[in-house]
Order: sequence, then structure tokens, then C-alpha cells
Amino acid sequence: MGGILWIIIVGFVAGIIARLLSPGPNNPSGFILTTVLGIVGAFLATAIGQAIGHYDAGQGAGFITATIGALVVLFIWNRLVANGVIPDMGRK
Repeated sequence: MGGILWIIIVGFVAGIIARLLSPGPNNPSGFILTTVLGIVGAFLATAIGQAIGHYDAGQGAGFITATIGALVVLFIWNRLVANGVIPDMGRK
């Protein structure tokens, strides 16, 4: 149970930092989406880090790489909104 709680905390902090570093009108907002953004970013950073040999199997990304991963996910999200693949709920 402690591992899941740690993932949620790291994901939430990484998501908040990523949203602060990349402000925009089409960012996913709210506690849940910010946490999901950070968790997906951490998984992305872990997968890429393990693929290039930076992390061993079973080793996860830290705060900095999780934040970088969340920034990448946020960039992809913004590009999908800009191209109209995902609807922008904030635009009327």
C-alpha cells in the first residue's frame, strides 16, 4: 500500500511542477488529471530510462525525470488539442 501511495504523491508533485512550467489554456486541470499526468510521465520516464539503460529493471524514475516525462506528456496533450484530435473543453 505504501508503494502505491508513493507513486500517487510523486505523480501529483511531478504533475503540478509540469503544469507550472508549461502553462496554457488547454492543460488538463483538476487534482485527478494532474495526478494522472504526473503518473503517466513517471511511467514514460521509467520506460525510456530502462530502454536506454539508465535504470535497472525494477528501478523507477525520480522526481526530476518524472517531471520531465510529465512535460513530454503535456506537450503531446497540447499538440493533440491544437490539431483537434482532443476537443478543447475550455474554448467556446
